Amino acid sequence: MAQPSRQSGTPRSYVADTLALILFFTTTGIINERFIAGMTWEQILHARLLGGVLMVPVGRPYGIWRDWMMAHAKDTRFSQVLWDSLALMSFQVPIYAAIIAFSGATGEGLLRGVAGAAVMMIVLGRPYGAFLNWVRHLFGLPPGGEKPMSLNT
Repeated sequence: MAQPSRQSGTPRSYVADTLALILFFTTTGIINERFIAGMTWEQILHARLLGGVLMVPVGRPYGIWRDWMMAHAKDTRFSQVLWDSLALMSFQVPIYAAIIAFSGATGEGLLRGVAGAAVMMIVLGRPYGAFLNWVRHLFGLPPGGEKPMSLNT
């Protein structure tokens, strides 16, 4: 199992992981909320504002969660995609469900929104993992969840 990054507690790692989460999922959240969940623009604004506030404390914990989950992945592309998708779905879908419910999605719209988010997380798991590693690189941090680099040896 991979060891935690030596830089996992640095302020740069918190900022990098949080910024990546906010940029990537503000965009994809708007798409899901408008075209899948059928939310109004006002509801979307509330969801994105709430989501942005909630992403600040969960950005780095998700980065740590993803790195831990990816330590289970084998070196095959399928395994990497699978574990990246599982990490994203298992962490983000429950949070997202609460955000859109609090923002006004109910009944069938809430179910469609959560189901849409689950599908999006499966599809976006690996692209987000790559985006997260790119943002970490911009901050001078090592990528996470990739062997052997995540071992930071």
